[in-house]
Amino acid sequence: MLHIKRFFLLCLAVFAANLASGQVANSPFSTFGLGDTYGNGLAQHQGMGGVGISNPSSWYINNQNPALLTYNYVTTFQAGMILENRTINDGSSTLKTGTGNLNYLVLSFPVLSGKWTSSIGLTPYTSANYKLRTTGRVLNDLTTTVSRVQTGSGGLNQFYWSNGVRVHKNVAVGFRANYLFGSIDSEKTETINFLNPSDARVIIYEPLLVDKSYVKDFTFSSGVYFHKDSLTKKNFRIGAGLVYDFSANVNANRTLRIEQRSINGSLIDSTTLIRNEPSSFTLPQSFGVGLSAGIPGRWTVAGDIMISDYTAFTGINGVKTPTTKGIKSGLGFEYIPNQTSAANYLRRITYRTGVSYERFPYLVNGNEVTDLGINFGLSLPVGISTLDLSLKVGKRGSITQNSIDENYFKFYFGMTFNDRWFIKRKFD
Repeated sequence: MLHIKRFFLLCLAVFAANLASGQVANSPFSTFGLGDTYGNGLAQHQGMGGVGISNPSSWYINNQNPALLTYNYVTTFQAGMILENRTINDGSSTLKTGTGNLNYLVLSFPVLSGKWTSSIGLTPYTSANYKLRTTGRVLNDLTTTVSRVQTGSGGLNQFYWSNGVRVHKNVAVGFRANYLFGSIDSEKTETINFLNPSDARVIIYEPLLVDKSYVKDFTFSSGVYFHKDSLTKKNFRIGAGLVYDFSANVNANRTLRIEQRSINGSLIDSTTLIRNEPSSFTLPQSFGVGLSAGIPGRWTVAGDIMISDYTAFTGINGVKTPTTKGIKSGLGFEYIPNQTSAANYLRRITYRTGVSYERFPYLVNGNEVTDLGINFGLSLPVGISTLDLSLKVGKRGSITQNSIDENYFKFYFGMTFNDRWFIKRKFD
């Protein structure tokens, strides 16, 4: 057990460093709202199309519905990372970008085995990473052009504490508190270009608008799970789960500064318009439902749908952008040939697959942005622990509808450790 504790501390230190410097792959869609959201699904969920509201497991932490924590009878620690690659296409040119980053550190332990389980974790919440460049001419001036560049970086992280309690043999409830923290930085620059008679381009100055927002506040969510065993035949189980994320008015501090830089990047002048001014933004309420069926420890099929009402969303700068309701859904399947087989290792492997569909709440070119993905996953047993692998291949956006699209693949690598911690010994 000592080596697991040391590994946990090492992962925590590395993860904290990555939270400060890590970025997901460049994506122009992350300019909207607070950036791209990660979601709460761990590696095993990603292999099933991201579903997890109604499918519990005794060997893995369910980070999507806190009510399902009651199925974790032993202490479980999970660490994971994400590798992704994107090909961005605007119809005339393409850009390939990719990166990797640690994705989560989560720990669950039973307070009262089978009745009350608690969990803590540190995960990214959103990430912004983009660079947009446009060029245009000055009205009624054929000798002057303006180049505009907008860049964004940063994101929000969350530290959470969740609890699941069984209130009936077939019913469990859960509650989760999240502490959001982090910063989102945006820079907008304009370069004025004059053409002299010999067509030599001279850059006169580069005004730069720097917008930094620092976020620190709490959000809350809840969940319910119901199941019925042996409904049609022995060991067959059906389950239903509900999750609700409460709407939150999140506090932030904003700094806005105008800078003027020379062609070599040196600062000429700077004026701070706003310094650590209190501001806030509204996170919408979200409601999700999931259904599952199968034989525990053998096979499970599950489906989820999550709806987030962004119609009242306001950004950190207080500006309301055109938004609608976001929908995220998935359908997944999990199969274990024989988890107790001693003779055939391949029969102890957990095989997963699924599909996911998402409609984002923002509009691009006045049209909705959708995402369709296909998922595959494996969990390779190592004693009572596992190595968890998942792959998602998908496409977001449309050139005809949104003027840009992204083809991507995401690879999730996770490690799950199960052990009996905090259990009083009867014999030394």
